Amino acid sequence: MKYILGIIGVIISQFAFSQATRFVYQASMTPDSTKVTEKKIEKVYLHVDGQKSVFYSENKAKRDSIMARMRQTKNFDRSQIQDLRSIIDYIVEKDLAKQSLNFKQRIARDQYVYEEQIPNAWKILPETVKIGNYHTQKAEQDYGGRTWYAWFTTDVPLQDGPYKFGGLPGLIVKLEDSKGDYSFDLMESKKIAGIQSPESRGQDISIKKDKFLALQKKFQQDPSSFMNANSNRMGGGQRGNAGGGQQQAPNPQQMQDMQKRMLDDIRSRNNPIEKL
Repeated sequence: MKYILGIIGVIISQFAFSQATRFVYQASMTPDSTKVTEKKIEKVYLHVDGQKSVFYSENKAKRDSIMARMRQTKNFDRSQIQDLRSIIDYIVEKDLAKQSLNFKQRIARDQYVYEEQIPNAWKILPETVKIGNYHTQKAEQDYGGRTWYAWFTTDVPLQDGPYKFGGLPGLIVKLEDSKGDYSFDLMESKKIAGIQSPESRGQDISIKKDKFLALQKKFQQDPSSFMNANSNRMGGGQRGNAGGGQQQAPNPQQMQDMQKRMLDDIRSRNNPIEKL
């Protein structure tokens, strides 16, 4: 009987660890420093299985799924995605065992990925507070040109949290920078079958972080020249796609509309989460 109970215990344990948890945070952001009273609010997901995690926005997941369906059906209706624009247009994948992460973000038509260590140079402070049902303790560190405060709970023994952060003795329940430009507040959690990521197209281009930031800055300064240079690099008017075929370049009016959207978007995001 003890042997049978032991086998059952092992099976239950393996099943529990094969699952993951979705932590849903509310992200509050001030992407435009000229409009400090205008906050952008959206939901973000942190999927964790104890070994790895992925962080992304709910809107990005919905938008990418719709775009993938549009590409399959060749029925492009931008009205379906116009309300799904996200300030958090990146994905953070963490390897909790190695304390490393991959940061993925698209610049123009290409998606780049760079690797770095999880920023965990925390100073744990004596301050404690109850947030919802969680007993939390405060921690502080400087990263990306900002001072960050985190409230973590040992009630959830996962050394993870929103964005790139982790490494504390428990889950980060609340995270915010000292200026209040960015904050993440845990809303709810639920068990899921496994870690899920947004749909993506094409291959990731691996790059060093400093090179990524240089490309990002170059794109933001002159999107049109950046895209033209990339188009020439890829062979002029046509680009390969993930399905192995050819994708026709946008016509001049489409390029003009795209350029305007990009410029408006760049100007409205002059207060990034990491200051360049």
